Amino acid sequence: MLRPSFNRVWKWVKSAAACAVALAVVVMMLPTKARSQLGLDPCCAIISVGLTTISNLLSSAVAKPLGAIQQLEQQAANFEQQVVFPIAALNQARGLAGQFQGQFTQMKKTFQLSVSSATLPTAQQLEKSLLSRNPNSVPQISGNYAALYGAVMPATDAPPQVRDLVDMTDAEAQAAMKKAVEIDALADLELQAAEQINQQLQTAAPGSAPILEAQASAWLVRANAYTQSAMAELVRVRSIELANNGAQLKFSTAHTTNLHSTGSQVLQGAH
Repeated sequence: MLRPSFNRVWKWVKSAAACAVALAVVVMMLPTKARSQLGLDPCCAIISVGLTTISNLLSSAVAKPLGAIQQLEQQAANFEQQVVFPIAALNQARGLAGQFQGQFTQMKKTFQLSVSSATLPTAQQLEKSLLSRNPNSVPQISGNYAALYGAVMPATDAPPQVRDLVDMTDAEAQAAMKKAVEIDALADLELQAAEQINQQLQTAAPGSAPILEAQASAWLVRANAYTQSAMAELVRVRSIELANNGAQLKFSTAHTTNLHSTGSQVLQGAH
């Protein structure tokens, strides 16, 4: 019974105290009739002096450093816009990228023009595989090659040395044909990558230029690798050709030696 009554009394005391404090604050804020000798309110003079001091402090200690910072930022922005990323040069580069896009399209059309020239069915079948630009057609080349150029002759029709020479020549010829189809397919991928990079350049932000440059450099390295692979295949073809020429000379020499030996035996038998 006493605790609820005490709580009610305590709440009333706190409310009364709060009202008293609020009344005291209002009274203190009311203007008084006291005046200085000059007829001004001392409080207003103090506030005026304080505001003037704060204004001077802001002007000297804050405004000047802020102005210097703003000037440095403006100089940095001007350097970036005029030297690092000049707008005129960027627009010119984007326009050039647009021109390249049209040239890439023309190059692609020219690159894909049909050059088929065979007129007979067997030759057309092999030519179709060679010009397909499709790596999936590589396994078909061996059969088409044999159908056109024939297989290695049987052992009863030629000496082992001749059969080995023919087999090696056919093998390298087929390898070069297969490599050519692969390189054509890789060239198509390189053209597609070049078009994509060029399209990105037309809308790229200046800050993304290093990324696009790295992409182009990576594709350039790949293109050089494909070129080296093609050159290696050409070297192999030329090596096989030289080896065949050497083998022909060796066969001719061996044949001449056999003829000389046989002739000598015949002459000795005749005497």
